[in-house]
Amino acid sequence: MEASSWPSTHAAYIDLQALTGGKTAMIYGQTEVTRDLMAARQMAHAQTLYEAKNVVLHGMKTDEAIVTFEKDGETYRLGCDGFHGVARQSIPAECLNVFERVYPFGWLGILADTPPVHEELVYTHHERGFALCSMRSATRTRYYLQVPADNHWSNQRFWDELKSRLPQALADTLVTGPSIEKSIAPLRSFVVEPMQYGRMFLVGDAAHIVPPTGAKGLNLAASDVSTLFNILLKVYRKGQLDLLEKYSEVCLRRVRKAERFSWWMTSMLHRFDDHDAFSQGIAESELAYFVDSEAGRKTIAENDVGLPYEAIE
Repeated sequence: MEASSWPSTHAAYIDLQALTGGKTAMIYGQTEVTRDLMAARQMAHAQTLYEAKNVVLHGMKTDEAIVTFEKDGETYRLGCDGFHGVARQSIPAECLNVFERVYPFGWLGILADTPPVHEELVYTHHERGFALCSMRSATRTRYYLQVPADNHWSNQRFWDELKSRLPQALADTLVTGPSIEKSIAPLRSFVVEPMQYGRMFLVGDAAHIVPPTGAKGLNLAASDVSTLFNILLKVYRKGQLDLLEKYSEVCLRRVRKAERFSWWMTSMLHRFDDHDAFSQGIAESELAYFVDSEAGRKTIAENDVGLPYEAIE
């Protein structure tokens, strides 16, 4: 991971492996994860349905909790949904605590069949806003720019702005080209507590959203699944029903840490128009400390590669 900050000639390299005692991190794009999961389902001859209608939850506070939905005139049982789905919205409002922060900007992203500007992930802090460079392969790249949440720029404006925010050495080698995908993603921090209601368990985006600066969204979803899987193993194999009540408590300890890291990275690396000179100076001084000291870089590295999963007892 390379972190570039003001001025554009100032850069710091964060060696994740060296700073975490040999741990490594892998960039696994969500579209690639989805493609691999769908391929695995196809090989297992599993059925996948889209655009389900009339999704209803039944018996959430009982031992016979089910989900029903309709597709092409047929009624099915079981299912799951995400942030905008019916599951969380079916929980009585008085039973949930909702914590949310919406950021006043978004990430405009371009996917292009161009060689990466650098083999490492590059975070750039610039007076005009944040930028990120990542590689999907030796011939495909993904770039992001901090923009006002409702902005949609032309490809040429995007490339020109990206060059202006990168250190000159990288800007000079940046290869531009047509985008094969372009979209803008709003940024928010979101958590609901608890992450369960009776026999319904909230997993991933249904329970929490993190700004992508910390790269923890998919990681958190995977840790939720791991926690729930290990709990259910002990419930069905050993009859440890008491573990069902621990799901939310265990997950939230990890979720809160990832939410903090993602919020912190977002606050430190982005430009906030409503910050006065003092607030902006403090943010830049904080960034300077964390990229210029080994202790600071280690803090970033440890959080970036991911915190250990909690054992289920």
